[in-house]
Amino acid sequence: MSSQSRPAGAAPESTGGLSIVVAGGGTAGHIEPALAVADAIRRLDPQAQVIALGTPKGLEGTLVPARGYRLEMIPPAPLPRKVGSDLAKTPIRLDKAVRATRKVLTEVEADVIVGFGGYVALPAYLAARGRLARGKRIPVLIHEANASAGVANKVGARLAEKVMAAVPDCGIAEAQVVGMPVRQAIAELDRAALRAQAREYFGLDPDAPTLLVFGGSQGAQQLNAAVAGAAGALGQAGIGVLHAHGAKNTIAPVSPAGAPPYVALPYIDRMDLAYAAADLVICRSGAMTVAEVTAAGLPAIYVPLPHGNGEQRFNALPVVEAGAALLVDDAELTADYVSSQVPALFAEPQRLAAMSAAGTGSGHRYAAETVAAAALELAAGYRRAQEERR
Repeated sequence: MSSQSRPAGAAPESTGGLSIVVAGGGTAGHIEPALAVADAIRRLDPQAQVIALGTPKGLEGTLVPARGYRLEMIPPAPLPRKVGSDLAKTPIRLDKAVRATRKVLTEVEADVIVGFGGYVALPAYLAARGRLARGKRIPVLIHEANASAGVANKVGARLAEKVMAAVPDCGIAEAQVVGMPVRQAIAELDRAALRAQAREYFGLDPDAPTLLVFGGSQGAQQLNAAVAGAAGALGQAGIGVLHAHGAKNTIAPVSPAGAPPYVALPYIDRMDLAYAAADLVICRSGAMTVAEVTAAGLPAIYVPLPHGNGEQRFNALPVVEAGAALLVDDAELTADYVSSQVPALFAEPQRLAAMSAAGTGSGHRYAAETVAAAALELAAGYRRAQEERR
């Protein structure tokens, strides 16, 4: 399938309201693709019901109800990376989570589990493979978002009917590469058509070249310091800034008189408009961020987190190699770098246009529909098999 083509064929005919359970809690990187697929399921089969699994520890308690989906909580069962007392408690926690999940699956008469990793995913995979009150084991579909698969999805892949991934070589050999599911508002975003509205929404200059800066929901101190420290140089170059610095952080950018606005916000709740307002973005390179920026066709400077297993660098590499973005080490993103490199990029509009085109061409704009169609197909097959057994 072309990266820009819609999935071939229609969703399977609904058999009276299929029941789809999505499991992707904890961080936005797990929750957002789960919700993007949930939205696509609703578009493909309005009769289907979608239920989300979550734990009290994750962001899903806020994000899932806000999108209009039923949320069922189960006990958290984190998988510690180090040997210790926490690791010893894991089997008991996991058993509790699996039991609670089985109860939910039985109550909602689940026809398929669609898992995206995180705390909630492994109990869902294990519960689906146990025999429930309805008899046959529930099919499992997994989507791996990251360039390096997590433990839950690696284990789940051995139990699943189908595994999909955002990028090649994620660590699950049998995964079908379909891209990252993103919200329809982002996947089909027309930045040029929305630019005037977006800039008015944020109070930005309607005509000035504009830089968007964000470091995830909590912000990023290195990005904050580097860009705020370069406010003078950016203003002198006639560049406006939209900067989400994180609710727990503060910045004090000083722009010269007459410069385009430097708009600093703790959080941006309309990322579609933020992408439409911008001509260039400086951000971290989480899998969801890279997918959204790429789908929007926005030129980017990615600054991977300097710790962890290096997956943020791997997330960004394919689009960097495609010519859609630049990659800068965290320590190298300084006020001096921003002061010199950002105005230089804006001085080359043809280069920015080429980066935008490369991003749009390398994305998977209809990944959510692809995953949703596969989930509905598995669910419909399971429902038919159940009915034939009666």
